[in-house]
Amino acid sequence: MPQTVSVDELTALVIDVLIRHGVSPDNAGPVADSVVACERDGTASHGLLRLQGYVATLKSGWADGCAVPVVEDAAPGLVATDGANGFAQPALRASASLLCDKARYQGIAAVAIRDSHHFGAVWPDIEPFAAEGFIALAMVNGRRRMVAWDGKRKVLGTSPMGFACPRPGKLPLVWDQASSVMAQGDVLLAAQRGDRLPEGVGVDADGKPTTDPHSLLDGGGSALPFGGHKGSSIALMIEVMAGALAGGCFGFEDRSFEYPGAQTSKAGQTLILIDPSRASGSRYFERIESLFTALAESGVTRLPGDRRYARRERSLRHGIELSEHQRAQLNELLA
Repeated sequence: MPQTVSVDELTALVIDVLIRHGVSPDNAGPVADSVVACERDGTASHGLLRLQGYVATLKSGWADGCAVPVVEDAAPGLVATDGANGFAQPALRASASLLCDKARYQGIAAVAIRDSHHFGAVWPDIEPFAAEGFIALAMVNGRRRMVAWDGKRKVLGTSPMGFACPRPGKLPLVWDQASSVMAQGDVLLAAQRGDRLPEGVGVDADGKPTTDPHSLLDGGGSALPFGGHKGSSIALMIEVMAGALAGGCFGFEDRSFEYPGAQTSKAGQTLILIDPSRASGSRYFERIESLFTALAESGVTRLPGDRRYARRERSLRHGIELSEHQRAQLNELLA
């Protein structure tokens, strides 16, 4: 039967799993926070579903769970962080204080993280910055999974990006989306559930349309960009911003296949913060709600993030329900 646990209880369990499989206590917390935040808010594609992938990657030797990020004050408006072949969440957390100080002092700052493994959702990375009053834009590149324009083989990743903006007296507006028609996590979720994919999500190894998620995951198939050439252009931009700018690997340079079981993308992440109160003549906090009011009056019933916040409130009040499969998986990883 399903079991209900509190957010804190689930966080402790995930930290325990990570530590048991080679993650240092300092690094386990930020990774667990991301995993549990997704489970708490109903983003199942990036919650506990990903935990086995973290463990498999650690066992393969592809990522270093005990990596110590190196944070460099690279320029007045730039933080450059070497993830040291560890996970991206600890690298971002190590960079956050310097990044925020720069953004508050100058009005804008960025962090470019290289040699890190990002395997989660982007929105947990940026929501805390919006809660502190910053507009945040994050881009992450990853291993090649997608054909672009009229290409015949995959070169770019599904290239997620996230945006968050603060709202006076309310929770931030936050969205997170892939450059592909369907995010990699949703393809993983479909495979786990035995579901087919919608038409137009991907092609098989021969370039023919497929609805089989396994064809995209391990059958040599490729994801397709959303909006055709528009999604391709955005994916290319993210490859430049998160790969080239950060000094990380491009998607086509991925070597995870040399480490059987590895599932994470060893890639880059660039995050830009803007303090809206510093813009000349800005009335951001006075005006932002008028935009959302106009959207509501047009018939929009919910904004990006609203559904997550509603699920979060329920989880904090009543706990997170774990299925028998999830509980069995946790027990197996803790054994």
